[in-house]
Amino acid sequence: MGSFAMVQGYLTGYFSNPYEGQEPTCKYSRLLTRQENTVTVSGVTEGVWKDCYKIINVANGSINSIPNIKMDEEVAKRLMGEAKFFRAFNYFMLVKTFGDVPLYTTFYSSADADMMLLRSSAASVYELIESDLKEAVESLPAVKFADNAHRITKYAAAMLLTDVYMYQNKYADAAQTAKIVINSPHKLVANDDLEMGSAYNKLRTTDDLDEAIFVREANATISTNNWLPTYSVTSSFLELKDVKYAITERIYGPSDRFLNIYDKNDLRRQPNQFFHWEYTQASSGKKWSDKNAGCWYWFDEDALLSSGRGTKDWNFYRYAEALLDGAEAIAHTSGVTAEAAGYLAQIKARANMEGKTVEAITVELQSMGKDAFIQECWRERLREMPLEFKIWDDCVRTKMFPVVSETTPGKIDFVPLVGATNAAGATFTENDLLWPVATTEIQRNPNLTQNEGYSMN
Repeated sequence: MGSFAMVQGYLTGYFSNPYEGQEPTCKYSRLLTRQENTVTVSGVTEGVWKDCYKIINVANGSINSIPNIKMDEEVAKRLMGEAKFFRAFNYFMLVKTFGDVPLYTTFYSSADADMMLLRSSAASVYELIESDLKEAVESLPAVKFADNAHRITKYAAAMLLTDVYMYQNKYADAAQTAKIVINSPHKLVANDDLEMGSAYNKLRTTDDLDEAIFVREANATISTNNWLPTYSVTSSFLELKDVKYAITERIYGPSDRFLNIYDKNDLRRQPNQFFHWEYTQASSGKKWSDKNAGCWYWFDEDALLSSGRGTKDWNFYRYAEALLDGAEAIAHTSGVTAEAAGYLAQIKARANMEGKTVEAITVELQSMGKDAFIQECWRERLREMPLEFKIWDDCVRTKMFPVVSETTPGKIDFVPLVGATNAAGATFTENDLLWPVATTEIQRNPNLTQNEGYSMN
């Protein structure tokens, strides 16, 4: 079983895990039967709850203490901005996952303190998140993430704030913060060619690119990216020589239907861009192949066949997402302007295999109506970030579900999320928009209430 972010993707039915018999939360998510299996699913959501609140408590300790510590004023300002970023980042995860959550702003150094708070409204949680991030944007350095010793920057904070605004449908605000990132030193990675020198292969193999706005670092000796390389292939990969992992499996396996998000000439759909179907080991000549798509975006030859330690950083936010946010937010508030069309055109041009320029695509997009353009932004989000776990957030944010054609490549329609049928044949209800509060957390804190549709026990 992979990360909780992966599990969220199973809700759409477009992804599956062959281990779901052993990891039933994956199955309950795909079949939308979480409510009937609250206790089992709670074992996963408890980890989200505990991990987020641990980090929030550390951030609160910094925020409460920094004003009382003698230090350089600029250093104090930067440290405060970083702490507020991480408090906001984790509260955003909590509020998206559970809705109303307890709002802690005081540092707890002992379990003797009264920590049995009621759930605060999502609105009040968002108010704190926005306040924290506005301060972070103002106080953090205006440099690229890689040029700041991988510490939080103004642009990482602005990107997170944009995400927060988009999630609440505050598109005028989102347009402004997206432009902060778009006008930054960050930029899209370019294609050197349409094969291994493509932008998507650079994103797969190379850290510290100008496109990376906020990442989780991985290192061979301090903190690897865990099992991620093994998720890029199926179990038959173990038949190759000297595989360094005991298990390999595409536990976030995209269905053939999902791959119809792309038309036939989209570079991102071609072998060895985001996905792959075969690999030949140079040292032995042995070949791995499978009829089902593996996730090439996570493939790490050195980790799988040499070191056994994945070192590729994980990109939480990329410049491509800032362009997509900016295009959609501007369209919501000002219509299909040349600016909005130009942002979306940059994403489309990079994936185009026919030599179409950004300028030509911009002109084409400007002929679209507002609603059609916004939906095209949603389609490009699916195509540009298929393996970065954005799909469920986009469903909840837009309250729309992407219906991918089973027969026509590139055709994606959108229908209201509640009442829609996912790709596994299950129907979404209002209760599916949130996860259950872990039953163990409710036992620890009797002031907590459970989300509608889930059990208290």
